[in-house]
Amino acid sequence: MTILRWILLPFSLIYHVIIWVRNLLYDFQIFKSKSFDIHTIVIGNLAIGGTGKSPMTEYLIRLLKDEYKIATLSRGYGRKTKGFRLVELSSQAIEVGDEPLQFKKKFPEITVAVNEDRCAGIEKLQEYHDVIILDDAFQHRKLKPGYSILLFDFQSLYQPIILLPTGNFRDIFSSTKRADLIIITKCPEIISENKKAHIEHLIRKHNTAPIFYTRIGYDKPLNILGKTYAEELTDKYIVLCCGIANPTPLVDYLETKGNKVQLVQFPDHHNYTADDYEKIKAIFNQIEFPNKLIITTEKDLQRIDKESFIDYPLLYIPIHLQTADKQQLTFDHFIKNYISKNLN
Repeated sequence: MTILRWILLPFSLIYHVIIWVRNLLYDFQIFKSKSFDIHTIVIGNLAIGGTGKSPMTEYLIRLLKDEYKIATLSRGYGRKTKGFRLVELSSQAIEVGDEPLQFKKKFPEITVAVNEDRCAGIEKLQEYHDVIILDDAFQHRKLKPGYSILLFDFQSLYQPIILLPTGNFRDIFSSTKRADLIIITKCPEIISENKKAHIEHLIRKHNTAPIFYTRIGYDKPLNILGKTYAEELTDKYIVLCCGIANPTPLVDYLETKGNKVQLVQFPDHHNYTADDYEKIKAIFNQIEFPNKLIITTEKDLQRIDKESFIDYPLLYIPIHLQTADKQQLTFDHFIKNYISKNLN
């Protein structure tokens, strides 16, 4: 953490007080939260940056879509539009956001919608659906969800738990008490009992909810036409271009397979421009290595003009969530039990 960020600590303390008072007003129902008869599952985090909310949303979609009429509702971060919009296969990321567009393309049979006002969005969706999954809505206190899943990046629990701008947290840690399930994401392959004890000591001060440990699984690379890359992804020179909050796990994954990785990083939810494409291609063209590729993430692909790379070997790597503690069936049980116990 830089010295400048520590200098800004007084602002973090002010922000802490503001968030604490706001939550207190909701807890004592001075500010009102609205609940709905429909099943609502909120996915969120307390810190900024990528904790794996999108893979968790996709996991829940796969788990529930064959039994229930599913809708996802997101803010649509990075879009240039306002209000409620249904996401179509023909939509653009600039209209609906990259993650909602990704959901729709992977699961065209479900309803995907965006609205910064989650309660208003639910009102439009509830009549025709059984379950609404709300991505990144844990801080949306106007909504009282039926079930809340709170995600923590493994590494974030080994850093100072301080609010912005000094730290990386956007909500106070005691808000953990509102979660029904707690997921520790991006875990290493092996988690020592001491590290688990440290994490659970932090969380158990506020919540006795079940804790699950998960990591990111990487699927086979696909080309821009959605076809599987035929070769092994080893011993390549890779230009990795991405606009995600934390590309480190992806860089580590590629490097452990014996690849040389040159990261071209953009801000999270970055809207790519023609200059960006020229920069990426110039870097690629300068590499004097026969086995070279351009790789991006599935989220970034929603914002990239594929035609600009028609003559380049551009691939993307889909990801999925996998439990690190072999408790997938237990996790599934908690989710399905919530829905089955509350059927209308």
